[in-house]
Amino acid sequence: MEHINIRSSQIGVEKKENCKFTTLQVLNLLMLFPFFVVKNASRYSNSSLSKLFNCDKDMFYRFMNDGNVKWRKLLYAMNLQLIKKISSSTTVHHNKPVCLIIDDTDAPKTGMTTELIGRIWSHVHQKSILGYKCLTMMLSDGVSQLFLDFSLHGEEGKDKQKVQGLTAKQRKARYTEDHEGQTVKERVDEYLMKKTDKAIDMVKYAIKRGVRFDYLLVDSWFTNTKLVRFISSRHIKCHLLGMIKLGKTNYATKQGKMNAKQIIKHLQKKKACKHNKILRCTYCTMDVKLDGVPVRLFFCKRGRKGNWNGLLTTDLSLSFLEAYRIYARRWATEVAYKDCKTLLNFGKCQSVHFAAQIASFTLTMMQYNILCTVKRFEAYETIGGLFTEVTNDTLELSVTDKIWAIILDFVLEAAERYSIDATELLADFIESNPVAHTLRNMYIYKQAS
Repeated sequence: MEHINIRSSQIGVEKKENCKFTTLQVLNLLMLFPFFVVKNASRYSNSSLSKLFNCDKDMFYRFMNDGNVKWRKLLYAMNLQLIKKISSSTTVHHNKPVCLIIDDTDAPKTGMTTELIGRIWSHVHQKSILGYKCLTMMLSDGVSQLFLDFSLHGEEGKDKQKVQGLTAKQRKARYTEDHEGQTVKERVDEYLMKKTDKAIDMVKYAIKRGVRFDYLLVDSWFTNTKLVRFISSRHIKCHLLGMIKLGKTNYATKQGKMNAKQIIKHLQKKKACKHNKILRCTYCTMDVKLDGVPVRLFFCKRGRKGNWNGLLTTDLSLSFLEAYRIYARRWATEVAYKDCKTLLNFGKCQSVHFAAQIASFTLTMMQYNILCTVKRFEAYETIGGLFTEVTNDTLELSVTDKIWAIILDFVLEAAERYSIDATELLADFIESNPVAHTLRNMYIYKQAS
């Protein structure tokens, strides 16, 4: 992507003296791994990418294990440029609201010695599994979505004899490292932080970096008084739209304090429930206050014996149908998780270092965001279709430009360092390397077309 400009200074670590590549070049190579079917650094030496850039796998391990790489800032540096590109290149503007989506997913692991590893409760499998919980924040405009931020979390568990679901012996066997003074220390501190609190931190940081949105979409796990007060007090115009549990939370109504179930009974008694033909459901609405903040509640169910579900929003102008359609956008995260796990090795890092785990998740999200942006402007129906096209070496998109730019960057740096003519060095490289020769021809053909 010629529109993405990441500077070496943004990475946070300097080039190693015994390494022939700069940290920016190492980052670029890591970004290319899945597009050359390189699952991890150990497979690099046998890949077609290694024929272009000959280097040792340890170079990648050292980079990913480095706790001083500023992965969160790198992800934002890319995202802000992609958002700008999308905004400037979109000719047909739509009136769909821009949404931030907070969600989490399981990141299963098998290695018991991985740093900070523990057991988490999987709602998908309905049992505890070894791994991390990955909390993510996405930006969606209804056409495409980008991963903006993430954090990895563990769970203490209720059994004091088996903290994080592990015995004392198992916990002691985990890899440990002192991260004091490192960039990754912030990530380590997030590990046992409440996900509801981290979600607020993520939104704060996004606003600080200039990200603007109309609605924050969350499920019932995140919808609480603290989040409602936080969103309603922002200086930018934004609203919360989230599922709610039909529990004991009390809302201030004209009839006094009532919980969700009491409100539904009250509305049924008043015969205030309506039928929506489009969604084929029964619904009712009431404006209430939660801890002094005005909110609108929607309740809906399908069929006579169906269970009631609740939605809460701070936007008092929103209709039930609009709220339902906007909230349906939240399911985009499930599609994104599936694409990342099946195509981009999401959570498949085998390193025992927590810093490497952060690096792996970030790289996957950066790769996904690039694919999602390319898909937006090209004739591809799915991320999977685009990924297949790229990995089949057709390189119809700007991937060719990106690879060729990296080659030229390497050649120019080598020429300057060893006082060699850059043109002669490039010519020799192409003549002695059939893959480079083919890639050059593809690049010239693409430029001509």
